[in-house]
Amino acid sequence: MSRPESRSSDRSRRRMRRVRVSAFTVIVSLLGAPAALAQGQATETLRKMNESVQTLIKNVSPSVVQILVTGYGAVEEGERGSTGVVIGRLRAIGSGFVIDRAGYILTNAHVVKGAQRVQVVLPSAGSEGTVTSSLSARGTVVPAQIVGVTQEIDLALLKVEATNLQALPIAQYKDVRQGELVFAFGSPQGLRNSVTMGVVSAVARQTDPDSPLVYIQTDAPINPGNSGGPLINVNGEVVGVNTFILSQSGGNEGLGFAVPCAIVNLAYRQLRKYGHLHRPEIGIGMQTITPPLATALSLRRNTGVIISDVLPGSPAEAVGLRIQDVLLSVDGRAADNLPIVAFVFLSKDEGEKVRIEVQRGNAQLAFDVPVVERRHDIDQFTALSDPSKNLVGPLGIVALEIDRKIALMLPELRDPYGILVVARAADAGLGVPLATGDVIRTLNGQPMTTLDRLRQALAALQPGSSVALQIQREDRLLYLAFTLEQF
Repeated sequence: MSRPESRSSDRSRRRMRRVRVSAFTVIVSLLGAPAALAQGQATETLRKMNESVQTLIKNVSPSVVQILVTGYGAVEEGERGSTGVVIGRLRAIGSGFVIDRAGYILTNAHVVKGAQRVQVVLPSAGSEGTVTSSLSARGTVVPAQIVGVTQEIDLALLKVEATNLQALPIAQYKDVRQGELVFAFGSPQGLRNSVTMGVVSAVARQTDPDSPLVYIQTDAPINPGNSGGPLINVNGEVVGVNTFILSQSGGNEGLGFAVPCAIVNLAYRQLRKYGHLHRPEIGIGMQTITPPLATALSLRRNTGVIISDVLPGSPAEAVGLRIQDVLLSVDGRAADNLPIVAFVFLSKDEGEKVRIEVQRGNAQLAFDVPVVERRHDIDQFTALSDPSKNLVGPLGIVALEIDRKIALMLPELRDPYGILVVARAADAGLGVPLATGDVIRTLNGQPMTTLDRLRQALAALQPGSSVALQIQREDRLLYLAFTLEQF
């Protein structure tokens, strides 16, 4: 009896082991199912994010351009103790983007500084970001005209003759948030059609406490050549224009800075209309209050903004504002820092009034101050010109003869003669690379001292003739060579 009972017991134990194994398998399967499901969901989320980024890049890239600049400047420093500077031909590469489909392109002023010729590389149509499209994309090189420049904000507006351009929308600065995803587009080190990703590290970074300028700080990798390219949010809007980096190595270290979209929008409108910025003001100088300054002047607060100067004859002087008044508010906005105060002034039009509240000793005072515009140097010459009489059609410019009176108003003028460009004609072509403020000295080696002489010299040339203008631009002399078009 013992052997049959033993065989039965063995079969029973084997069945129990199979049951336990099956149960364990079921438990493991049940426990693993949520993990596998979660992993699948995470993968799908990443896949959707990847597709969204690809779509964003595909939509933005057609509006991002490369800027090619040729000019003259200092190419190297002399040896220690030497006072000489080596001047040579320079080639620079920067970035930009289409801000208006009519052919207007925004970039940094330092990208086109000293430019003799500016060209824009428009991206190829239908680029998909694939290996094949990237290798086959060549782009279209077109000449560009400098419409306006503001060195103060470091922005420049260019114009090209091209069709089917796609403009980028400008974001609302008030909607920009710290930590949001952004993408830097451009041509770092000349590598066209590059894009990097990061976040907004700070929405308003003031690099100089006494400067009204603020920047959007980002850790999206930015390198030399990215200057002028757009910083884009997830909606495909421009939140800023990549302008500079802080770096000990010369390359990206996660400290990139962009001109905020609110300033970009304001500057674009004025550069397009005037060729430079008009600065609304009331005639005061301002500084940031620091603890040492507050202690030394016995101020009632150690932060904020203090009036450091009141210009004689200004609206501020007329209403009674004084040096050492501490700003409390401007048009109802707390005057906590210089950028806020400066932006309120920038948003005003000439003739409007701004409400200023100040602390003077123990008293709080309020003033309604009329806003005036600080005229750009070239405006005073524009007022002296008559477009019907001062138009030089073949060059597409409005110009003035430099006489003794005008020469005295141009302290950097090399010689007391020439033709001053005060404006570009509305229908000016892009073949003549003259800019507002240029002084024409010679045409094909012949001195140009009067408008009549300039017009006669141009009339004697046939369409298609080569022209070389010697001009003074800022404090430097250079040649502009081009082919005269049919006028």
